[in-house]
Amino acid sequence: MDTTDLRYPIGKFEPKESYTPEEVSHNILRISLLPEKIGQAVQGLSVVQLDTPYREGGWTLRQVAHHVVDSHMNAYIRIKWTLTEDSPLIKAYDEKAWAETPETKADPNFSLTLLKALHAKWVILLKGLHGESLDKYFIHPDTKKQVPIARLIAMYAWHGEHHTAHITSLREKMNW
Repeated sequence: MDTTDLRYPIGKFEPKESYTPEEVSHNILRISLLPEKIGQAVQGLSVVQLDTPYREGGWTLRQVAHHVVDSHMNAYIRIKWTLTEDSPLIKAYDEKAWAETPETKADPNFSLTLLKALHAKWVILLKGLHGESLDKYFIHPDTKKQVPIARLIAMYAWHGEHHTAHITSLREKMNW
């Protein structure tokens, strides 16, 4: 675990060429547990604490919480496109700009409630995927890379834990 770079408290995501059914199942479990974990991570934080950046130049804990649901909604939709279209070119979005829209100043519990519902639905979808459906892929417009669903599942299992660690690492550092 690389704890020297505050941007990546659990290390960078390292994609594999392929994932076993057991790895996919484990990653789906990680996704299913995220709403509870991130909810616990922000629980009890004051307004001042929520508005503290997790690192110099980084997002506030409030923005991190809102970002997770924004990002995971996009991932869910990307999977739906991939399942219903032939190797779609997905839409990218500007995460930094999204982190500055008005609702990102609101109570993060709004986003956490949405995250809980989204993940409940997303996990049902993911558990229904097997074999060739996990190999279906979309094309990212910026990188032009093909991203298979199994890799996207692994990436978002990491993504949720990555951002939860931003919050928990700062809490630990600040003794909150």
